[in-house]
Amino acid sequence: MTRHTRVDVVQEALLRNYWNENTRIMNQWYPREACNPEENYYYWWQAHVIDVWVDALERTGDGRYRENLKAIYEGIRESNGGEFLHPYYDDMEWLALALLRAYDATGEEMYKASVLELWADIQTAWSGELGGGMGWNKGQRDYKNTPANAPAVILAARLYQRFGMPADLEWALKIYKWNKETLVDPESGFVWDGINRMGNMQIDYDWAFTYCQGVFIGAGIELYRCTHEAVFLADAKRTALACMERLCDPVSLLLPDEGIDDTGLFKGILIRYLVELLRIAPEMTEVKAVITANVAILLEQGLDPESGLCAPSWDKLPTLPVQLSVQLSGLMLLEAAEALA
Repeated sequence: MTRHTRVDVVQEALLRNYWNENTRIMNQWYPREACNPEENYYYWWQAHVIDVWVDALERTGDGRYRENLKAIYEGIRESNGGEFLHPYYDDMEWLALALLRAYDATGEEMYKASVLELWADIQTAWSGELGGGMGWNKGQRDYKNTPANAPAVILAARLYQRFGMPADLEWALKIYKWNKETLVDPESGFVWDGINRMGNMQIDYDWAFTYCQGVFIGAGIELYRCTHEAVFLADAKRTALACMERLCDPVSLLLPDEGIDDTGLFKGILIRYLVELLRIAPEMTEVKAVITANVAILLEQGLDPESGLCAPSWDKLPTLPVQLSVQLSGLMLLEAAEALA
């Protein structure tokens, strides 16, 4: 499989294996028979489908992806009870980020309107408990974590870049300050997941996820783009180096197998924001080396060339069934390789 065909093969596999014409969203498993009707609906995974289709639209200009975006936009609304608002703040942040990219790529005003509706609701996550910060969900506002805070920074900063509203930059700076002061190791820059999950005011120091590193890197990058203040880029670089030191295999640079369900998406999110870091700091050859190494491992060892499927560990061939979250991470890696080519 050549560099010119590999990502398109996996894009086609995503549509062929997971798209549900009836619901106009992706099934959560392939094959479809593995789907359990009692299983939780992972709304935020569908946001990342939008993201990879925007990747493909920007890369190819193929109008099919524009039509796919319209279809899944309506499908997500319908599957979520006729609206986009949701109990989980981090889930809404991911959909808002994806729809903002869809707006940038297509100019369709419906995407912008939905982003602004989501953003207004997301702001209700902030409270003074624990010194500030965004709550994780509407039923547990006193549990505050990087997944609910760093993507909110990215969103607010990008909204400021697009539309110039000073309040959005104020939000981004305020949330970032809380996230950095509360959930980032001051010695290394490694990012912890959350605080007060069990109602005991404790930080989950042992939760070491690629996801948290990626979104904090992205938050620093977007604030650097807004302000040109060197501290934000320095923070992003430091977290990237800490992430690679702690989470990559020291020899192969392979990123860890973080399993299925939500964690199946984590590596893809890290890769997306490592690409953004390279856009503004191309001198970080260590970052490019990690992406390049993981792409090579996936193509040589982990991607099934017939089905276009991949596994939670990018150095192993997949076994059925394969979850949507896992497949999206592999596709995000391959789109990242194209972005850097």
